[in-house]
Amino acid sequence: MPNLKNKVISEIKKSLSPSINEAYVTQAKKYELSTELLSEKTKRSHQKILEAHVEKLNALSAALDTAERELADINNSKLRSLKEDEIYNFNAAFLHAFYFENIGDMNSIINMDSIVFMRLERDFGSFDDWQKDFIACALSSRNGWVATVYNFLLGRYMNVIIDLHDKGIPIGCYPVVVIDCWEHAYFRDYLGDKKSYIYAMMKELRWPQIEQRVKKVETMVKSASGVSK
Repeated sequence: MPNLKNKVISEIKKSLSPSINEAYVTQAKKYELSTELLSEKTKRSHQKILEAHVEKLNALSAALDTAERELADINNSKLRSLKEDEIYNFNAAFLHAFYFENIGDMNSIINMDSIVFMRLERDFGSFDDWQKDFIACALSSRNGWVATVYNFLLGRYMNVIIDLHDKGIPIGCYPVVVIDCWEHAYFRDYLGDKKSYIYAMMKELRWPQIEQRVKKVETMVKSASGVSK
């Protein structure tokens, strides 16, 4: 599976920034969201949150280079703490990138002959059933995320509830639809009305972007099939 692993890592890196290098340094993109369903203050604040996570991730990467492996311990270990914080900020950075890139299309429309429509219909029974399950998962997420992911181990799409940035994520997953369910994403504009926020974001999903993610999954699946033979 090495070819598949490399492809997954490569595609995830592209979602955040083309300037990621082998030194494990990331750079946050500047997102200009055209949606009118989020205020400018919310957009600016959310961009700063992304940049803060990227800054922390870079600092953690540097700290891990010099962490003393010989002192690793299950009860009190600097390495363990750094690795936990690394995943927390890593997921936060990339989930924000996926989220910003798949919202804000004020002319949002999905075609029934698109690959994403057909795959969601295949794995959920119908597109409407996918929507219902996705919304239910979003409303169930605490401070965290909802995502539709392709699970390479199951060979199908599934909706996942992610609390914080690192709780509830199955292994072997690649995200194709992501919505931020942290209170900072909606409270300024929707107060406690999380459902209206979720519906608003789904009305402006950027389906061409999501379609490209699904096509990448198709390519990775074919590559994995070739490797397994």
